[in-house]
Amino acid sequence: MANGAPPSSRRSFLAGAAGTLAASVAGEGCRKHRDAITFGLYAALTGSQADFGSASRNGVTLAAEEINAAGGLLGKPLYIAVADTRGDSAEAASAVTRLIHIEGAVGILGEVASSLSLAGGRICQRYRVPMVSPSSTNPAVTALGDCVFRVCFIDPFQGDVMARFARNTLHYSRVAIFKEQGSAYAVGLAEAFRHAFTGLGGTIPTEQAYRSGDTHFSAQLGTILAQNPEGIFCPGYYTEAALIAREARGQGFRGHFMGGDGWSSPSLVENDDNQLVGDFYSVGFAPDGATTEVARRFARHFHERFHFAPNDVAALAYDATRAMAQAVTRGGSSASESIRAQLARTRDFDGATGLISINEHRDAVKSAVILEVHESSADYHSTVNP
Repeated sequence: MANGAPPSSRRSFLAGAAGTLAASVAGEGCRKHRDAITFGLYAALTGSQADFGSASRNGVTLAAEEINAAGGLLGKPLYIAVADTRGDSAEAASAVTRLIHIEGAVGILGEVASSLSLAGGRICQRYRVPMVSPSSTNPAVTALGDCVFRVCFIDPFQGDVMARFARNTLHYSRVAIFKEQGSAYAVGLAEAFRHAFTGLGGTIPTEQAYRSGDTHFSAQLGTILAQNPEGIFCPGYYTEAALIAREARGQGFRGHFMGGDGWSSPSLVENDDNQLVGDFYSVGFAPDGATTEVARRFARHFHERFHFAPNDVAALAYDATRAMAQAVTRGGSSASESIRAQLARTRDFDGATGLISINEHRDAVKSAVILEVHESSADYHSTVNP
């Protein structure tokens, strides 16, 4: 599978890995901390967004193992302290506080969901500890302050990519929007798509919303389909996307669904009735579209380590870890302020997801990849440059 192992083996492996890592942090943390440089990872390891957390942890784990195999940082091993956010904003803030004050993390990695990165980023900014979000695309995340960075593209670019794809590749002139209400990520991406698509001469006949955890969407879909859209842009997460598509197909919709990187999960295609086949979404990396030696090596090593292919969430977490580690080495210091200053100077970092340069807003300038959904995988379709 392009985006994950078979469901049973993948879940079994992740469950075992979670137990092993939790035991490592609980049982050996204090001893390791005295002799190591500690980064903290906060991620949704349980709850509805657990696929994101598992992928992030795998990417960070691989990066740390490679760094330690090469001699560590400044002559010391790199230790990753991990905290579960459970997909909850309040828990994300508590997790980052624990990582800084109890685990002694000099830098923080995470989160994926923008709402959770906003919660954790406020803590990092308050205590002047640098944070690198692998995958949060809402512009507000890095606007929190000079301690918050990201290695992914941002929603204005991602929304523009999908709007141009809808208008110029699919030749759509009428696209409805169905977004997750209350999600900073989904609301921001919907706004970016709307602005770009209408700027290209397209029309948004209606914009509807649902809530995280909803399982029935007939009322909103009825309103959408009454407007006869050619396509539906559905910014949100993988947890609802497949359910929405199934219900819409049942009501007779035959156009394309389009989404953003919130769809990036093996769970998107792990069902017996995949109604997203032939549809598209944007991400930051695809192993079958890797063109650089760094990207190919990452994909190969990841598969050797975890026995399934990486998705973009794992690749971006890998890059975030390596970028922070490079900041330690370049500055010759594990002090948080030195790491922050060096992260701000990152230029042309050769990552698995491509060259990464951090701009004055602490955002990464980089390309996007569009994936096409197939029966049991989502595979490379095309690359869109900034």
